[in-house]
Amino acid sequence: MTDVHQFDPTILRRYDVRGLVGSELKMIDAYALGRAFGTIVTSRGGVGVVVGRDGRVSSSEIANYTIKGLVTAGINVLDVGVCPSPALYFGIYHLGVDGGIMITGSHNPPEYNGFKMMLGTAPFFGSDIQLMSQIAMTGSYTSGFGSVKSVPVLEAYISRLLMDYRFGRELSVVWDCGNGTTGPVVNALADALPGSHTVLYSEIDGTFPNHHPDPTLPNTLEGLRTAVLLSRADLGVAFDGDGDRIGLIDESGRVIWGDQLLAIYASEVLAKNPGAAVIADVKTSQVLFDHVSKLGGSPLMWCTGHSLIKSKMMKTGALLAGERSGHIFFKDCYYGFDDALYAALRMLSLLSTSNRSLSDWNDDLPKMLSTPEIRFSCAKTRILPIIENVKLLLKGRDDISVSDIDGVRVSSKNGWWLLRASNTQDLLVARCEAKSLDTLELLKKELLGVIHSVGLENISIF
Repeated sequence: MTDVHQFDPTILRRYDVRGLVGSELKMIDAYALGRAFGTIVTSRGGVGVVVGRDGRVSSSEIANYTIKGLVTAGINVLDVGVCPSPALYFGIYHLGVDGGIMITGSHNPPEYNGFKMMLGTAPFFGSDIQLMSQIAMTGSYTSGFGSVKSVPVLEAYISRLLMDYRFGRELSVVWDCGNGTTGPVVNALADALPGSHTVLYSEIDGTFPNHHPDPTLPNTLEGLRTAVLLSRADLGVAFDGDGDRIGLIDESGRVIWGDQLLAIYASEVLAKNPGAAVIADVKTSQVLFDHVSKLGGSPLMWCTGHSLIKSKMMKTGALLAGERSGHIFFKDCYYGFDDALYAALRMLSLLSTSNRSLSDWNDDLPKMLSTPEIRFSCAKTRILPIIENVKLLLKGRDDISVSDIDGVRVSSKNGWWLLRASNTQDLLVARCEAKSLDTLELLKKELLGVIHSVGLENISIF
């Protein structure tokens, strides 16, 4: 292995490292990442790192190379094996180590893989990833003689999940593990919890033979929805490939999206913690922000990205946060990282002790009409100039309010629209939300007009 290494820049994302295995992401990258990350840990006085992996075909080999790099940098590695990402995050707290690396392709197709990292209990992203790249590029690693020890963590993690469960009426639940790493944990939870539990696709299989591992895509929830309706269950719960994204189906078969979930959770958290801050990303419905204000909380809009949200929670002391993509973060009674399994148990606890159905909770929220998240390709060099030109185009208008936290979110009496850069691909992302079909059409036309005005004449996104 050479000391100097340059990563393919396409795998260095804003809040993690991810790419197509074999062409973009190679085993030498895993080794160099381990050495560089280990160098950063040791430079801050650390000695121990937890490493976990998902069930993808490539994850075991990638983990081996990553661990070899960490050991070469002088790190003592605690290998927790195959587990959900939140179990890895939990392991950092539980084992008292100085950081963690999770090898996972998350919700991406089987041929992808990557790394989610924590430095201590803080997210590792942005400038941290660039520093890691610079260390590898210059070969300025530390050297040492680390060690490797296998340390199971799932039993302790499951016990911690169950610690906050509040027993009430028995529920009927259908769980869809999607052949990801949540399967063994869900089976253990189903055995421990009261009520009736049906577990789908709990076998870990990195080829994901039953459906794509992303509960934000409606088609991936069809099997769960059918099972909920056939069994007359109280709800259905779905997870992505590494267990940090949640999707829910109510008893009537409706999908409850991430921002709707966050609003329901906010009702519980703010009842116990009046005035608490609740963070949501810029793609979130205005309903959530209005709901938090109505409950006496402090709504805060922030950038999309699990690492960015976690970092903002630490800085603000927020007790709850979430993204429309299904990442939910509880600092109330928990650690503040995104854990879909913990979020599931919080929802089950709420339903078990409230005598209200999931649809009852969701029907409390005003109903809005929105477009799906629309993505269109754009050359990387053009993305930021286009966003800046949109801001200039809108400057001085008194009939709108503009947020530039993450791209451009424009609010008016008709609703809002968003244009932002994807954090993971060379794409622009757009979305609109309004109270009626007529006003939604107006917003779509306005957004399309703005896009054309800044030089994307051939784009037709609606």
